[in-house]
Amino acid sequence: MNEHSHNFQNGNRALLPPKCSRRLGDLLRVRHAIPGECLERALARQRKRALPLGRLLEHDGIVRQEMLLDAIAEQFALEIVDLAGRQVDTDRLARLGPDFCLRHQLAPLEGAQGIVELVCANPAGLAAIQDHLADHLDRFKVSLAPRDQIEALIRKAGAPILSQRANALCPREFSCRSWARPLGWPALLAATGVATGLALAFPTVVMWLAFIWVLLNLALTSLVRLSALVMQIANGLAPARTPAPEPDFPLPVVSILVPLHKEDAILPSLIERLGNTTYPKEVLEVIIVLEETDSITRKALEKLPLPGWMRAVIVPPGPLQTKPRAMNYALDFCRGDIIGIYDAEDAPEADQIMRIVRHFQATGPEVACIQGYLDFYNPRENWLARCFTIEYALWFRVVLHGIERMGLPVPLGGTTVFFRRDALERLGAWDAHNVTEDADLGFRLARLGYRCAFLNTTTREEANCHALPWVKQRSRWLKGYAMTWITHMRQPRRLWRDLGAKRFVAFQVLLLGTLSTFTLAPMIWSLWLISLGIIPFYVHLLPWAAWKILAIGFVSSEIVLFVSGLYAVSGRDHRHLMPWVATMPLYWPLGTLAVYKALYELMLAPFYWDKTSHGHSRSAG
Repeated sequence: MNEHSHNFQNGNRALLPPKCSRRLGDLLRVRHAIPGECLERALARQRKRALPLGRLLEHDGIVRQEMLLDAIAEQFALEIVDLAGRQVDTDRLARLGPDFCLRHQLAPLEGAQGIVELVCANPAGLAAIQDHLADHLDRFKVSLAPRDQIEALIRKAGAPILSQRANALCPREFSCRSWARPLGWPALLAATGVATGLALAFPTVVMWLAFIWVLLNLALTSLVRLSALVMQIANGLAPARTPAPEPDFPLPVVSILVPLHKEDAILPSLIERLGNTTYPKEVLEVIIVLEETDSITRKALEKLPLPGWMRAVIVPPGPLQTKPRAMNYALDFCRGDIIGIYDAEDAPEADQIMRIVRHFQATGPEVACIQGYLDFYNPRENWLARCFTIEYALWFRVVLHGIERMGLPVPLGGTTVFFRRDALERLGAWDAHNVTEDADLGFRLARLGYRCAFLNTTTREEANCHALPWVKQRSRWLKGYAMTWITHMRQPRRLWRDLGAKRFVAFQVLLLGTLSTFTLAPMIWSLWLISLGIIPFYVHLLPWAAWKILAIGFVSSEIVLFVSGLYAVSGRDHRHLMPWVATMPLYWPLGTLAVYKALYELMLAPFYWDKTSHGHSRSAG
């Protein structure tokens, strides 16, 4: 072996590349690759970043990549390898794990005489992983190559492993993949037949059961909403904010995942909106997550010049094609310690990421997630958009934030949500088979002892302003709620132990209560018919006193909803919506259409992802 080779026998201590006494900055200055004053400024900035000097210089364009590689090669006595035409040793890649290689920027190449050539982009990080290397490699020599080339090699050679890993990253006991198989038309017809038969054979019993369930559901959901409202009123509306200054601690790298599917038209504005963030770009990476089969968006992306802090990750095809699977796949390509999620049409506040980072720093590791508010830029589009905005203000600013303050589990939103990476990976990331992966992840956070915090920061996007897209979107959410409830309730005693009594009840109310509200809404509609003098045939199955009690429960529930809605939109940005809160009873019946569609799909196509389409609004984001 030559002077650049470093090898060891499995079980012995690794012989890693020796680092010379000269620092990278000094080597670059001697090579006249960087002026002294530029180096001093870069070093001063490095002290404020959790970032190697080389990556900072490369990001700023101060030093060309080839000159930087030459200096690192001298620093560690390594030779630089041209990866064109080289092949990854797939057997050893599988041993190490493609995800491990991506994380540590290295790849095993096919070598001669049984010696693996281990190319890496960050030789300084090898010392921390030498034991893992010793356990999985016998003899190797270390060489140097650009990070992007290494990543491209792993993406190509490790795609099957990474793809399968994305499908099954969530532990089986917490995933719906082990049970959610399409039952088909026979099961659906049988279930419908049994329900109809019971209703015809025992109509009074069925009506009494429905009455008790509806009344109990009204009481519990109203109690949760009222408690959340009281909690929010006690803490007051979110105060006016001042821009978040840069903190005095080293800033971590933040990775933002933006899953796209057939959204080519929105790409230019997406790049512009995310470019407005004040978070330093050298510690920010935005990953546009695309399906390999989405040729429309891929072709559009190829025509756009992406900034250096933004790149695309292409997800290979598979029998399963969902947003959580795509995010699981892209997670292995992330370089950040904090992982955030945005949707295609999102317009976050400029200082949002900085505020998220500061809040993580101010909290303990038990706070694994920070959820921001979601709002809309087109609430004046039409009546449906106004109601959608009211609903979200009620959900995020009153219900979710209130239950978080009460210490209850939070069904997360799918955007403007940020995670500590180590906690996210411990959870098994997202369940690739669950079509409401965000809500499911919120309950898994709670089961493993983590907390979610809310932060007064807002992302605006397009409100769903047409009925058919609204029903499609809501049916997917409700189907995911059903999948999540069934999955976690497979072992109810364990769920009780994990959550405790209070949070177990909250789990039932938030998921089963929501599904029950929309499913049994026609029984509530009977009250409107009765008030109009129309008496349905089944009304006589219950005494009038029961219907009066149900009416009191319904009116009480509507009063809680009305007051909560008024409070939710009482802030400066939403006051114009206050008169429209009174029309919300006309809005909720759409949810009943959505829940029946969801239950139908749960039987026939549980993993079908009814994609929310964007661009229906006339308003610009």
